Amino acid sequence: MATPAKTVAFIGLGVMGYPMGVNLRNGLSPDYTLLICDVNTEAISKFQKQVEGKGPVKVITNGFEAANAANMVITMLPNSPAVKAVYLDPKTGVLAGVKAAAKSLPEKKIIMECGTIETATILEVAKAVTTSVSTTSSSGSSIYFVDAPVSGGPMGAEDGTLTFMVGADDKDSFDAAKEVLSHMGKKESIFHCGDVGAGTAFKVINNYLSAITSLAASEALNIGTKMGLDVKLLTDVINVSGGQCWVTSKSNPVPGVQENVPSSRGYEGGFRLELCTKVLQMGSELAEMVGARTVLDKPTLEAFKEASKDERYHGKDARVVYKWLNESER
Repeated sequence: MATPAKTVAFIGLGVMGYPMGVNLRNGLSPDYTLLICDVNTEAISKFQKQVEGKGPVKVITNGFEAANAANMVITMLPNSPAVKAVYLDPKTGVLAGVKAAAKSLPEKKIIMECGTIETATILEVAKAVTTSVSTTSSSGSSIYFVDAPVSGGPMGAEDGTLTFMVGADDKDSFDAAKEVLSHMGKKESIFHCGDVGAGTAFKVINNYLSAITSLAASEALNIGTKMGLDVKLLTDVINVSGGQCWVTSKSNPVPGVQENVPSSRGYEGGFRLELCTKVLQMGSELAEMVGARTVLDKPTLEAFKEASKDERYHGKDARVVYKWLNESER
């Protein structure tokens, strides 16, 4: 049985979490045990087969078991209710597991959420961790919560080239997190953004900008298409001019302009339009929370919501807004 120091737990084997977990197991030394947990039993079975021979993999059922057995717990969860359930449930939650472990083997534990979650939820968990510290510190245990949302999408998760925006209250926690995160992303793209919550704020702001530029780039390229221009050449010119952005250069919304991007495979396999709408809404809410004036978020949200209602675009990569614009009448 591996010691907690030689055990890492990973909870959430979804579209992003599954390839992240695979890269984590492939990157960890074979003498480390990886604990995995997900509500999807098929994903667990597939995972076990895919990483067979790479090192020990054991299945657990909740956050309590994860924190009780591992000194590093990583979660990749889809929304705030899931985060609250996994971390804060008094019987099956991560914090409950930390408290139980402290009674028998006091050690330093790092618990880290990598999903894009509302800032208020991240701060709520952080506050609960602070309260928990006061009850476990007397036993010699310590617990550190880190938020480390990712950028790079499913392709980056597959390739192990994700960017991590990390919020950690001290350098030691960041360094420990970075060592593990480097198996899933590029070391030079793992940033210490500030205290807990800063990583999530960086991510939400980045997504806010990315969502708006997805619509803006789609509008611009649709104008070129409607005018009968060579849109591939237009893209080349934009990408060496002032209009260049990630959407035009890395995930062009026009089918056939770039290979191996969602638009060239029926807008499949990318960042779904509904998720893009969600993260833009999060950015809008963050702006309201801090008193920052915004102008572009509301019309962009309206456009995304309208496109999402049409079955032709629902569930597709967010750059499908180009197709929505192109097929809409003015």
